Formats: sequence, structure tokens, C-alpha cells
Amino acid sequence: MSKDKLKIKVSIADRVYPLTIERSEEERVRKAVSMIASAMSRFEDKYAVNDKQDALAMCALQVANQMLGSVAASKAPKEGLNEDTLDRLRSMETQLQAVLGDDPAVSD
Repeated sequence: MSKDKLKIKVSIADRVYPLTIERSEEERVRKAVSMIASAMSRFEDKYAVNDKQDALAMCALQVANQMLGSVAASKAPKEGLNEDTLDRLRSMETQLQAVLGDDPAVSD
């Protein structure tokens, strides 16, 4: 095993999983395990879920939904600004020009 690799065991839904990860990933992996445990606990408490598999499935659904939302949000700026945002930017530009005394009709 490489010096950059690390063997750890994580517990998810009362099962232990041995993993070989990059040392640089350890903190993130352990934080992910903690987030899964917290989410499962919330689902178990809020919806009286007794089956760990059901709670784990709901966690997976929640994570996938959030990931897809993040992907969609990151693509939005590449597709251009919507008309409402452009209108607000134009309005702010006009207000700034008025405050600064710039004539919008005069270009540099």
C-alpha cells in the first residue's frame, strides 16, 4: 500500500465498511459518515422509521436531490443571466450614473 493510502473502517447503518482512501480524503470521508448518521437519525425521529435500510434510502435520495440541484445551479450562470437580473443590473447602472453625474449617453 502506498504511503498516500490509508485503510480505515467506517460504520454506516450499523454496518462496518473497510475502505482504502487517500490520506487527504480522510477528514472528508469521516465528515460524510457523520453527516449520513445525522441525516438517518433525523429521518428515524421525524418519520418514526425503524428500518435502517429505509432511513439510508431516504438519505441517498436527499443527497442525490441536493447534488442535482447544485449541478443545475452551477450551470445556470453559463446559460446567461435571466431578463429580470439584467433589468436590475441596468437599473443599478443608471442609478450609479445619476449619482456620479455621468451622462449615460456619453461614451468614453
